[in-house]
Amino acid sequence: MVPERIFHIATDADWRRTLQTGTYTTSTMGRSLDEEGFIHASRRDQVPGVFDRYYRGAGEHLVLLTIDPARLTGAEVRVEPVGDDTYPHVYGPIDRGAVVDVTPLDRHGRPETLTSLWVKGMAVRMGVALVVMLGLAALLWALGVTR
Repeated sequence: MVPERIFHIATDADWRRTLQTGTYTTSTMGRSLDEEGFIHASRRDQVPGVFDRYYRGAGEHLVLLTIDPARLTGAEVRVEPVGDDTYPHVYGPIDRGAVVDVTPLDRHGRPETLTSLWVKGMAVRMGVALVVMLGLAALLWALGVTR
């Protein structure tokens, strides 16, 4: 039985390409739909394990695609055995309109929230401001402006 929603971890670059082309065709990191024959997907409870096994050291920004199988046109979802479990596989390209949510993932595979993104951005801005202030203080000291 095909779940109501299926999930796929994608690189941000692959997702951005989908926004331009209208279809997603990456099977898994570094492999295309043409090479693999289908696009790997998972149930929500399988996402952490998939992340740990295949994406933990990706070194790229990742997103979690939430896919509504009922919105796929020209692609079939089959739930197939893989080891001791079953996984959904998408046989065909994923239409951009079938992706109902795109969630940025942190480096541990957890969803990024608006708050966590804001805190990260603020930390970067504070770090830059501190470096600028220290540089300015050093320059003023070197010029003998400060005592």
